[in-house]
Amino acid sequence: MTCCEGWTSCNGFSLLVLLLFGIVLNAIPLIVNFVDEGQFFHNPISCFEWWFPGIIGAGLMVIPAATMSLAARKRACCNNRTGMLLSSLLNVITIIGAVYCILVSTHALIEGPLICNSQGNSTSNCEFSFSNLSDTHPEFFNLQWFYKESCIAPTDYTNLTVNSIMPSGWREHSLHFNSKENKHRTIHLTVFLGLLLVGILELLVGLSQIVIGFLGCFCGVTKRRNRIV
Repeated sequence: MTCCEGWTSCNGFSLLVLLLFGIVLNAIPLIVNFVDEGQFFHNPISCFEWWFPGIIGAGLMVIPAATMSLAARKRACCNNRTGMLLSSLLNVITIIGAVYCILVSTHALIEGPLICNSQGNSTSNCEFSFSNLSDTHPEFFNLQWFYKESCIAPTDYTNLTVNSIMPSGWREHSLHFNSKENKHRTIHLTVFLGLLLVGILELLVGLSQIVIGFLGCFCGVTKRRNRIV
């Protein structure tokens, strides 16, 4: 097994682990919503888990490349020039899925959960559109909806205090489920920060496999009798 085949096998295993992580992370808020409300899409934690960044972007779109790359381990369909080239081409799909996962996760971390929006848990703006993703502004990536004492807009403005409108730093109770608001904020942050990391790692693995696949295609790979094919 050449270094190209070994690296391809390693990339396949990495993609398999990452896609499983992506699917599990995406499923967490869906399951929590079903357990709390008894039905799906009723007072969800946010819109963004329903855009399936982990299930589709970091999950299903990664399966072809992961399967093809893992085949190198058994000296199967990837043990030839055509197989290495195909592994590179399939990783283009992986990169598209990873970028989608990154964009949705970044947008979710900027916006915060629905409970922090002025309309509460309204799903009126949950319709997916690529224009929503293009409106992402990284300069607002400050997680103020998480660091504030409360992200829910107060109804009584006469009782506002400095602490209620200014961030209070890393608060211990923010990591606890002692209220519905903290529960939604903690789950939202954990899930989409995890999906952001999964998307970035899949992007890096996909790019490396494209390079390795082309090297294997141009330089050849080995078979059992050390013949270059």
